[in-house]
Amino acid sequence: MPIMLTGIGSVEPYNVVDVHTQVTGTIQQIGFVEGQSVHQGGLIAQLDPRPFQATLQEAQANLARDEAHLANAQVNLNRFTPLLKQGFASAQQVTDQASQVAQLQATVTADNAAVFNAQTQLSYTTITSPIDGVTGIRHVDVGNIVQPGTTTPIVTITQIQPISVVFTLPQKDVPKVQAAMAKGTLQTLAYDQDDQSTLEQGNLLLVNNTINQASGTAQLKATFPNADQALWPGEFVNVHLVVAEQHDAITVPSSAVQQGQSGSFVFVVASDSTVQSRTVTVSETLNGRALIDSGLKPGEVVVTAGQYRLNDGVRIASVAAGDPRVQDSNEASAGML
Repeated sequence: MPIMLTGIGSVEPYNVVDVHTQVTGTIQQIGFVEGQSVHQGGLIAQLDPRPFQATLQEAQANLARDEAHLANAQVNLNRFTPLLKQGFASAQQVTDQASQVAQLQATVTADNAAVFNAQTQLSYTTITSPIDGVTGIRHVDVGNIVQPGTTTPIVTITQIQPISVVFTLPQKDVPKVQAAMAKGTLQTLAYDQDDQSTLEQGNLLLVNNTINQASGTAQLKATFPNADQALWPGEFVNVHLVVAEQHDAITVPSSAVQQGQSGSFVFVVASDSTVQSRTVTVSETLNGRALIDSGLKPGEVVVTAGQYRLNDGVRIASVAAGDPRVQDSNEASAGML
């Protein structure tokens, strides 16, 4: 029987990216459909690249011109250097020529930087997805002019495979969770709002590093593969965190456990078909089963329906589960059924 802690959480995307442009330009093409799954590197939008291509060509031309000047200056320096040794050139000529070479080398370095910058600006005209995810509502159309610094993104992309769930537990449970995490990865189950159906199974990622003093709770985060996209960002879910497993556990159907003045009890059937009420300690319930810490032994028979008719010592006849003659009601509520 798994020992679980339960909390309420919300589904959050693993990553969220607002896609903006890094250069000003006119949109020529939209590369996605709203709600479509996109992959990292997939086309989101294409801006008009012509102004940036012209800037790149100008930078490349400047680089080629200055490289030619540098090559000529280097040839002259190589010519003047041996002439200086032979006395046919002055030291001033060699010094001036070496200075010119150094200046042109710096100019070529600046030209290379300008070419790199122009190439980078040109690459920004092709806007691609930085992550795998699902696109949301598109906020621009073909022909719109976009520019950096605007608050409205072209589109928002959310990564939902994997996906995260952030949930809370009382602060008293934190030491138990941390002790369990020290032994290994903790299994986490996400249930629907009714806490009836399992949506996805994942693992606990972390316990947040602070406790909310106002509520006395701690935030925890779990990740889920979400292969079937059963979890969707913004959805509220019930989270069951498995912190241990109790082997050879004693369980009974939850319907067998009754509440009385002394706490939880069940009706145990003796060998002579009479019943006796017995106080039990229930540590938790899961999927219609109650985990009994004390009060019962393995193999004992308990009553699961019709308990309102029973008192200690009453003789019973057992029937199959779901028999319409056995109802979980009393005479006062019979007319309401």
